[in-house]
Amino acid sequence: MKKKLMLTGFALALGAAYTLTAFSQVKPETMVKQRQAAMTLQGKYMGPLGGMAAGKVPYNADTVAFNSAMLDALSRMPWDGFAESTKGTTVKTAALPTIWSEPAKFKQAQDHFQEAVQALVKVSRGGDEATVKAAIGTVGKACGACHQDFREKQN
Repeated sequence: MKKKLMLTGFALALGAAYTLTAFSQVKPETMVKQRQAAMTLQGKYMGPLGGMAAGKVPYNADTVAFNSAMLDALSRMPWDGFAESTKGTTVKTAALPTIWSEPAKFKQAQDHFQEAVQALVKVSRGGDEATVKAAIGTVGKACGACHQDFREKQN
């Protein structure tokens, strides 16, 4: 009786573990939508910074500090959404196949973007306007470089 109870408990535990694993796997379509959402939010927080760097929007140190902090968090979010399983998804995406054919180059572009954002965060805490604007420009260039190599051209 004890042996039967232990075997039943073991079988239930294995079944629960399998079920949890199956439910924890995110669908490729969801991963694409999540990475797109993170990138959209990056654009939301980068837009005003780009305007300041270009002199089209008045410089505001508080906005720079807040937006760069948001970018710092967002700069780490989209990358796990570029899993191999998302290559053939039915969700419309501008991701180019080079993301998966040149993973080291894609990872390098991600790292470069994150480093540029972190440098912006650092100078946004008391840096002078010219230094901050230069750091904003570096983030913009890192973002654009990744888009040039790994994103379909948008019309």
